[in-house]
Amino acid sequence: MRLAFIGGGNMAAAMIGGMLQKGFAASEIDVADTGDERRTWLEREFGVKTHADAAVMLAGSANAEVVILAVKPQQMAALLCTLPALKPEQLVLSIAAGVRANDISRWLGGHQAVVRAMPNTPALVGAGIAGLFALPGVSASQKEQASRILDAVGRAVWVAQEALIDAVTAISGSGPAYVFFFIEALEQAGIDLGLPPETARLLTLQTFFGSAALAIKDQSSPAELRARVTSKGGTTERGIMALEEGGVAYAIGLAARAAAERANEMGALLGKDGDNYAGGKQ
Repeated sequence: MRLAFIGGGNMAAAMIGGMLQKGFAASEIDVADTGDERRTWLEREFGVKTHADAAVMLAGSANAEVVILAVKPQQMAALLCTLPALKPEQLVLSIAAGVRANDISRWLGGHQAVVRAMPNTPALVGAGIAGLFALPGVSASQKEQASRILDAVGRAVWVAQEALIDAVTAISGSGPAYVFFFIEALEQAGIDLGLPPETARLLTLQTFFGSAALAIKDQSSPAELRARVTSKGGTTERGIMALEEGGVAYAIGLAARAAAERANEMGALLGKDGDNYAGGKQ
């Protein structure tokens, strides 16, 4: 599978590294990035071919089966309007947060084979999860290609409606920040209880890591797993009662809804601003 990345930042680098470990060939990966130092690093680290200009890269790599858009959302519209026309069979896979698939299609002159992905930062260590949505023009084989690319840095799940990408953003896209927030609070609680900082950190991190690993392996519901460690009248029950009294579950729900609402707002704004910037290319 020949791939052309537009943008060589951290997420693109994580994807490239993961794909190489899963058997993709460096000789079949091209990367366009405007940074001289970044291109040098990408070539040295992964052995891929790099380019300073995305349009020139695509013109010279017309046989790329998948074009991966890994640039900042605010740069997307202006960039896409500079690209040469893509072949109908070329898949466009966007990992830019907030940019809607139909907007990408319009800015590419109506190109129909567009998949929008919402990965998350654990992809940087090969443990990510990405939500994907495909326009109707994407074939089954192209969906398989997109899944294979994102599976290289974790797992991929498909949603039937693009609006659900906002929910994906709220849960797994923003979710790592919620987890880090909880880690930060639990670690500080350990320090406040008298533990040395390095001990509090190790206890907290290993607890999160082990709990997630157990939940994945056991496959019981979170409520069932929680019940197993919550003895009647014990320490855990007292702690859970404090969380419930503090409205922690309600606050988590509020956070997810707020993030989903903001994701929807950003999609609308990026589409509108992009059309204005790019002249509304149709």
